[in-house]
Amino acid sequence: MVMHYKEYGDLHKPLIMLIHGGGVGGWMWDKQVQYFSDYHCVVPELINDDTDFSIEECAKKLLSLIEEKAKNKRVMVIGFSLGAQVAIQMICLQSQIIDYAIINSALVIPSPIAEKLIRPFIKLSFPLIKNKSFAKLQAKTLYVDEEYFEQYYQDSSKMKLDTLIKILQENMSFAIPHNFSKAQCKILVTVGEKEKGNMKKSAIHLVNSNPNCKGVVLSNIGHGVSLANPKFFNRFVEEWMKGGKLPDGKVIN
Repeated sequence: MVMHYKEYGDLHKPLIMLIHGGGVGGWMWDKQVQYFSDYHCVVPELINDDTDFSIEECAKKLLSLIEEKAKNKRVMVIGFSLGAQVAIQMICLQSQIIDYAIINSALVIPSPIAEKLIRPFIKLSFPLIKNKSFAKLQAKTLYVDEEYFEQYYQDSSKMKLDTLIKILQENMSFAIPHNFSKAQCKILVTVGEKEKGNMKKSAIHLVNSNPNCKGVVLSNIGHGVSLANPKFFNRFVEEWMKGGKLPDGKVIN
């Protein structure tokens, strides 16, 4: 599995790895790359139609990439949705090379029934992916605005049926790995106030599964805080990383 990525900023400064969610690409982090220009930003592309998608394999590849690029620097990993699941897996495999992790909107409550229904449902609905009106509705739920819609639409249109099914199966079957409780890095878990119940329950489970975890429910936000309000997101990332200040919202106990 080849992992494509881009690098930005100052290669001599602490490393920030930004891991995108499903349905979007590394471009979702453009505003973060601009803001954190005095850091070494690494933005991977998770999806490759030539190979079966695997959260665990992605995690292993990204850990190898960090080992290659970090060179004893401080490391922060930020993941959104599917990328947040990958970040959790990375923490469990090798938390000693990660100093900080921000887990945005990670689903960790498996849904066996939904998992079984993925293949027949996606086969029926797959033609809609190339429909621009449908794509605009989907983009709206992820806070993808006009600036990035064409990129979103192109990425969606190119995805193969089997790749999409595999991604959704991995996403819907993901659970907190057994050794997550032993991870030593500092972890911030966030979820939007307007997200689905399973997302909020997942955030609670994560916070309660590791003593180094802090969690916050972000007010008036759905699925995709970094795209919905990049200024707020960038600021709280920096404040938490530098001083441990939690973002505004309801703290998860």
